[in-house]
Amino acid sequence: MRIARFVADGDPTYGVVELAEDQGPNPETIAAVSGDPLAGPVHYTGQRLPLADVRLVAPVLPRSKVVGIGRNYLEHAAERGVEAPTEPLVFLKPNTAVIGPGEPIVYPEETGDLHYEGELAVVIGRICRRVPAERAADVIFGYTVANDVTARDLQASDGQWARAKGFDSFCPLGPWIVTHLSLEEAGTLELTTTLNGEPRQSGNTAQLIHPIATLISHVSAFTTLLPGDVILTGTPSGIGPMEVGDSVSVTIGGVGTLTNPVVAEDAE
Repeated sequence: MRIARFVADGDPTYGVVELAEDQGPNPETIAAVSGDPLAGPVHYTGQRLPLADVRLVAPVLPRSKVVGIGRNYLEHAAERGVEAPTEPLVFLKPNTAVIGPGEPIVYPEETGDLHYEGELAVVIGRICRRVPAERAADVIFGYTVANDVTARDLQASDGQWARAKGFDSFCPLGPWIVTHLSLEEAGTLELTTTLNGEPRQSGNTAQLIHPIATLISHVSAFTTLLPGDVILTGTPSGIGPMEVGDSVSVTIGGVGTLTNPVVAEDAE
């Protein structure tokens, strides 16, 4: 199942995305549901709209936090000229950094070196603490696509990553959450990032140094995870700069494609 948040003619609401591959010759649609699937049971409302006629927004607004994992691919650590961490390297992004598909990544005046980082994101589905790795699948609601936007020069100058990764618009998520992938399937997904249609990143979640179950166990050992919290699993090699006017797309096989333009701060 693909769970999305969308706007048609009012406030954002949740819906189930029905793609052409699911329906044969039928058009791609979204079926509205009542309530928040991360908070409790939902029901179909009977409203069904063409997907092309609605605006998708971020499929999840984290209740408390976005947890990032740094240097979780060997080749990415190598291109940064650093050692791969022996345990997950954790940082936090504020939930105010989250935007949805098609929304602009804002290039702040404080940086001159803004980078894309395509990643698989894990959406937590229940309150949990100290989750054993073998029980990690029990707390996962689903998966979505993320871009861990980073001001690379601020990351170097600050000595820690809060500002470099925390500006508003620095955490695009979308286009929806897939709930049908098993933990094993999520560990074998192809990831690509393109800049203005040109390939920049190519990797597979099988290359994660610390796999998804390990990340959930490690993070939940020091902080309680809440429904809607998001864990970014790390980016493969091929990171690079974005400029105003660029368009960046992150595609994860079996999940979807997340595309966002880059705009100047005064162009919002």
